[in-house]
Amino acid sequence: MLIRRRLALAVAASLVLSACAGAPRVAEAPAEAAAASAATTTSTSNLRGLDLANFDKTIGACQDFYVFSNGNWLRNNPVPAAFSTWGTFNELELRNNERLRDLAAAAADRIDVAAGSSEALVGAFYAAAMDEAAIEVRGLSPIQAELAAIDAIRAPADVAATIRAWQSNGIGVLFSFFSRQDLKDNTRVIAYATQGGLGLPNRDFYTRDDDESAKLREQYVEHIANQLTAAGTPRERAEAEARAILTLETRLALTHLTREELRVPDNSYNLVTVADAERRNPTLGWRALFDANGLEDVEEFNLSHPKFFAEAEAALTDVPVSTWQAYLRWNLIRQSAPNLPRVFADESFRFYGTVLRGQKEQRPRDQRTVEQMNGLLGEPLGQLFVAKYFPPEAKARMMEMIGHLKASLRNRLERLEWMGEDTRREALEKWSTFTAKIGYPDVWRDYSGVTLARDDHFGNIRTLVLNEHRRDMAKIGKPVDRSEWGMPPQQVNAYYNAVWNEIVFPAGILQPPFFDMQADDALNYGGIGAVIGHELLHGFDDQGSRFDSQGRLRMWWTAEDRERFDARAQRLVDQAGEFVAIGDMRLNGRVSLGENIADLGGVKIAYDALEDALRDQPQPLIDGFTPQQRFFLGWSQVWRRNFTDEAMKIQVNVGPHAPSKFRTNGPLSNLPEFHRAFGCQEGDPMVRPADRRVAIW
Repeated sequence: MLIRRRLALAVAASLVLSACAGAPRVAEAPAEAAAASAATTTSTSNLRGLDLANFDKTIGACQDFYVFSNGNWLRNNPVPAAFSTWGTFNELELRNNERLRDLAAAAADRIDVAAGSSEALVGAFYAAAMDEAAIEVRGLSPIQAELAAIDAIRAPADVAATIRAWQSNGIGVLFSFFSRQDLKDNTRVIAYATQGGLGLPNRDFYTRDDDESAKLREQYVEHIANQLTAAGTPRERAEAEARAILTLETRLALTHLTREELRVPDNSYNLVTVADAERRNPTLGWRALFDANGLEDVEEFNLSHPKFFAEAEAALTDVPVSTWQAYLRWNLIRQSAPNLPRVFADESFRFYGTVLRGQKEQRPRDQRTVEQMNGLLGEPLGQLFVAKYFPPEAKARMMEMIGHLKASLRNRLERLEWMGEDTRREALEKWSTFTAKIGYPDVWRDYSGVTLARDDHFGNIRTLVLNEHRRDMAKIGKPVDRSEWGMPPQQVNAYYNAVWNEIVFPAGILQPPFFDMQADDALNYGGIGAVIGHELLHGFDDQGSRFDSQGRLRMWWTAEDRERFDARAQRLVDQAGEFVAIGDMRLNGRVSLGENIADLGGVKIAYDALEDALRDQPQPLIDGFTPQQRFFLGWSQVWRRNFTDEAMKIQVNVGPHAPSKFRTNGPLSNLPEFHRAFGCQEGDPMVRPADRRVAIW
């Protein structure tokens, strides 16, 4: 899921948001270490329709459908040097980002635009970001005030005060602090505090004892020392501080919930009063933190992970102040590096891009700048994008497809033989409250009062971060604004929001090959139709199924039905665990369960919807394939993706999505509809034995 960015905050996002893309992400890593969205390489594939040159006809469809439908594409499209993965999502992101770059460059060339307009904000940001000479001249001066404050720390209380000051300015350190609807009372917005404090992707990178993990931690220590040295710390001291930082982060990591534990929303729900939290963590100082964020009247919040905060509290008092100074200095540099002189930006890329992900070279600055704008100025940039590239008829066609997919899901809910009537009534009630957002927000985010300079890139970053943080804090205690979007409209992705029971499809993904106004129904239902189904089924996966029709965290199942659901889900866990991703690394079927349920169910209801749409219509062959075959080919082509070895390991270790081959073949091997479409027989690799097939929804 792609959703740290503004709605943040990897842990909370996993509670309420599920995205379809599946590009691996590194929690808390710098921007250029995120999955790439632009490249200098031009794909050899055809984005419209089916390109038969992408097939590998030496492999039968019933042997390995992923390779049959994508084999030549996979061979002809190695991962470009500036990427860690390369697939359909990247191809479309490349095209979108080239358009966004041109829009931003044109805005930067204009000075006769209204102050505060989207064009003015985008133009100023792009102009400043592209002025590398000015960034080099400024050196470390943009963070000099924070560095001086770190040097002035003398006691644990000073450490805590510094953390609170940074948090009140939107600079996350040690933990994440943000607003979100109360999971059990979604009429109100409350504050959340969640586990954090790590510079590596997750706790497993600190706890695994294999040789590869140990080597990676040594490389991480070297990276920290390199950045501290570049900032002026003598080398020998920097190396000692780097080891102390790793020790502190490891201590924190040991108290983090595991990926499996984070998939249970109740494990991250712990409503407390500020006074009670103050008693638990007196050094951290919750009351002072709330006051610093303008939340003087707030009296309770979600202290999501008490075990982590208990350990952080203990560490504030028993870890030497000098170690905390080094830790804060490192976090400041780590988060700032992409926007500092090249010595810091390049070293950040070397570790987070090359060592961790296998990227061989850094993308050009204009492409990285577009990625930054997508995160920090997503809606102003998105306004320019949709005005030029998103036709109104696309939104109407999508709403029509969503209606068909919803009807297909209802039919399945009504017919499920394993579900009792009491649970079925609740499930149908939840179905009835699904809402959809298509293309772009009806109400654009307000940036009035935000002024960006054309010659101060770092200052612009800080201005936007602070503006977003204050907007986020201002929501606490206020009515819920359901018009808000969790992604900018140019994003090549989609998501389900459990607390609003909504599915969201930005304009960015509503383009070929996912959605093509000129394509036949079979391809569109196999592409965007199955993605719609995927997002709908997140409402009934292992996480989403814990939220009721009103988006409240409530177990609405009977005990017997939940047991039946869990038993069927376990079979899908077991199937995923059979898949070898790389070397001897297998998928963690428990962590990827939500996405795998959504894939399996999404393909099912999209296929049913296509069959309904084709009823009483001619069904001619196109490119030699029936509509039913083209449906499954449409599904396969949107997931094709090559990985560097490093990125594949990140995907398995961090991401909730299975790698592309399993996302394609896994669901289809369970579907008699696929077997019939391609004439597969019992015993073929793509045909699971009947007693081992999974059918949940």
